[in-house]
Amino acid sequence: MSLLDYQLELLAPARSLDIGLEAVNHGADAVYIGGPSFGARSSADNSVSDIAKLVSHAHRFNSRIFVTLNTILRDDELEPARKLAWQLYDAGVDALIIQDMGLLEIDMPPIQLHASTQTDIRTPEKARFLQDAGLSQIVLARELTLKDIAAIRAATDPQRCTLEFFVHGALCVAYSGQCYISAAHTGRSANRGECSQACRLPYQVVDSKGRFVAHDKHVLSMKDNNQSANLAALVDAGVRSFKIEGRYKDMGYVKNITAHYRKLLDELIENRQGGDQPLARSSSGTTTFTFTPDPDQNFNREFTDYFVNGRQETIGAFDSPKNPGQPIGYITQVGPNWVDLELDDRSMALHNGDGLCYYDLQKELVGLAVNRVEAISPAKGKWRVFPKDAVAGLKDLRKGTQVNRNRDVHWTRVLEKKSSDRRIGVWFQLSETSEGVRLTLTDEDGHTASADTPLQRQLAKDGLVAQQALHDNLSRMGNTIYQALDVSVEFSQPWFVPSSTLNALRRDAVERLEAARLAAFTRLPRALAVEPPVPFPEDTLSYLGNVFNQAAHRFYERHGVKVIAPAYEAIEELGEVSLMITKHCVRFSLSLCPKQAKGVTGVQGQVKAEPLQLINGKEKLTLRFDCRPCEMHVVGKMKTAVARQSREELAQAATEQPLKFYKQRPSATEFGH
Repeated sequence: MSLLDYQLELLAPARSLDIGLEAVNHGADAVYIGGPSFGARSSADNSVSDIAKLVSHAHRFNSRIFVTLNTILRDDELEPARKLAWQLYDAGVDALIIQDMGLLEIDMPPIQLHASTQTDIRTPEKARFLQDAGLSQIVLARELTLKDIAAIRAATDPQRCTLEFFVHGALCVAYSGQCYISAAHTGRSANRGECSQACRLPYQVVDSKGRFVAHDKHVLSMKDNNQSANLAALVDAGVRSFKIEGRYKDMGYVKNITAHYRKLLDELIENRQGGDQPLARSSSGTTTFTFTPDPDQNFNREFTDYFVNGRQETIGAFDSPKNPGQPIGYITQVGPNWVDLELDDRSMALHNGDGLCYYDLQKELVGLAVNRVEAISPAKGKWRVFPKDAVAGLKDLRKGTQVNRNRDVHWTRVLEKKSSDRRIGVWFQLSETSEGVRLTLTDEDGHTASADTPLQRQLAKDGLVAQQALHDNLSRMGNTIYQALDVSVEFSQPWFVPSSTLNALRRDAVERLEAARLAAFTRLPRALAVEPPVPFPEDTLSYLGNVFNQAAHRFYERHGVKVIAPAYEAIEELGEVSLMITKHCVRFSLSLCPKQAKGVTGVQGQVKAEPLQLINGKEKLTLRFDCRPCEMHVVGKMKTAVARQSREELAQAATEQPLKFYKQRPSATEFGH
């Protein structure tokens, strides 16, 4: 078994340098972050200089920094993307996360490349292809089951390709890279980092006869992903990188969720020690926290493990895309400017500034922001809340209403302070030399450094006291990133060593250890693509292939694809097409699936997978159901005004001859054969 077989990587997000630093401090083995451009989160950009600072901090712990370069690119963007890739390489970045295969056709630095979620990896064939094309780490589709993941692991080589999987955070309802609603309705392409999140809107669901199936429901909005209970099963299926979603998320989220999965993975690693398949973390140090991690404390739409354990009816957050929080109690009385609550947990406390909420009679979430609270009888769980808004304006608020808390001010304040300590274990050995003493440090990764200092021999007045003083002094690591695992003093006599001498010796030895660790750090290797080029699993690519530049066209052509349609963003698909493909099925979630009717007396055979329509204001989309693969297509077309504006933008950006795409299989002469 190689290192890659048993090392587990906790991969945390960062919107900014400060958040990235705290992700490392809270136990991340790797951090992914956007650069100054071409990342699939348009408002989460960072300068190369900030990324270089993050790299320097992370590498002290052998943590890695991955930068997203994962939008699809126009021809005029390939050269700026290439230059940026080299700048990031020079800054010490460990890997680039990419979607556009055109990047594999240009002069890229020798930096490791990872496949973005936007590459839509659902099959063993696609995974094997990307491995053979030179991608060293691939993030699998969130819709996969444990069985699907195991099949991909069986088809790929763990020595050449690491499997990555999202374990927490917001869920895109579409297969990643396969959603074009935003591009069609607003001109903002999700594949270019500008998703308008149409999936979070409320819709009327209407059947073919115009009857309402659902009213103002967020039927495309998913609950949040949470794989806390499935980590061991994911490891057994072959996952080695555990990814937290959230490059738009705040500091508190990254601290809390990183700490949560750090503790879970550490427990799993500890439980597997001594077994047939031991596990280890992929970076250095251990992390302690000033708080108990709790995913319920951060914004979430309630949780689901999605399809990992098979299809479930309860994956949607149909009532609201907002954070409902956790139930805490009930309204017992409504006053003119206050409400009384009785809490379920008598040990719980409310705070000025807390965020409360409740569902009105239409099941819409209503905010109940707290101005101040009074403890009426805390031992009995009775509190009086004075809301910031007028009580009379709080819809359907009455005695017996269940109240949730979705913001705990006390929790927020704890995470605004220093909340973790990450340290690398070191063994100390203090020994004699001919001219004085030597301090040798050996860290948990096997790096060693020594420092010597002259010392005039003088016996301590009390040998035992002096010995303990040496241990205590050397163990004080202060503001360093190290902690003493053991201190060994190997003196022939109980020599007296002044504290000032020990302090200087320790500082010198730590500096040398830091230098030794830095010198030993190795960059991740760039994988070589298999030669001759392996064929792509299909010989035809529709707009779903997201080919947006000549280099990507050459890549797929080189890998045997004969028919290559342009990306949807090229504004050539003006008729009705699938604007979203998803494993989520509205019929199934609303108990209208023909498969659910099987064996049900009086219903079997009556339920058909007929199209449904989604309506939001003037926007209309059609739902079509492909029952064999159990998928749903959201069908629509691009708005005329959006097409016109997008064409103007493309014409303005164009610097090269337009691509020649083929709507049907070309002759050999057209390919120059």
